[in-house]
Amino acid sequence: MKDRSWPDMLLERACPAPVCGVDEAGRGPWAGPVCAGAVILKGRGAIEGLNDSKKLSPAQREALEPKIKARAVAWGVGFASVAEIAALNILHATGLAMRRAIEAMAQAPAFALVDGNYAFPLPCPVKTVVRGDEISRSIAAASILAKTARDRLMARMDEAYPGYGFAAHKGYGAPVHARALIALGPCEIHRMSWAPVRLAIMGRDPMAAFAETDQDSPPGF
Repeated sequence: MKDRSWPDMLLERACPAPVCGVDEAGRGPWAGPVCAGAVILKGRGAIEGLNDSKKLSPAQREALEPKIKARAVAWGVGFASVAEIAALNILHATGLAMRRAIEAMAQAPAFALVDGNYAFPLPCPVKTVVRGDEISRSIAAASILAKTARDRLMARMDEAYPGYGFAAHKGYGAPVHARALIALGPCEIHRMSWAPVRLAIMGRDPMAAFAETDQDSPPGF
C-alpha cells in the first residue's frame, strides 16, 4: 500500500487541467470569518514540506506560504464574514468563501478538488475528497493559504478587540477565550448563534457547550 504520509499529485493528474485544490479554515471558531484558499500547482517540482496545514506548526505554515504563492500557477484567498455566516449558515458561508477564493485567482480552473464531502456550487466542476488535505498537494497548499490568511486577520482582530486573546487562539474554543467571553461579553466578530457564545451571554460557562453536545474538547487551533 502506498504511504500516504505526504500528499501527492495523483488526483490532480486524473482531472481536467488546470485543476485547483480548495480548502477552508475557520468553520469551527466562536469568532471571526471563515476563509478559503484555492491553488493551482505546477505538475513538476514538489514544494518540500508541503502537507495538511493541521500537521504543520505556525512557523512551518508561514515559511511555506510564500513558496506556494511563488511556485503556483495561480492562487486565491476568499473570506465570508461573521454577518454572512449568520445570514447563510456556516456551510453555505464556507461555499461562498471558496467561490471568492477561486474568483480571485489569476487563472480560472477547469476543475476543483475540494476537501471534505460536500460539493459546493463553484465556478467549475467539483470533486470532493475526504481528508483531501492529506492526499492532494493542491488541497494541502490551499489549506495552508487559508490558515495563514485567517490567522493574520485574527491577529489584527486582537488589536481591534483587545482582551479576548484572538492572536493566540484565533477565535477557537479555549479556556482563556471562555473566561474573556464571560468577563467582557461578546464583541462584534463573535458568532452570536454559536452555542458557547449564547451561553456566555446567559452568564454560563461557554465550555459547557461541548459537554452538552457530547464533544470531548473544543476544536483545535
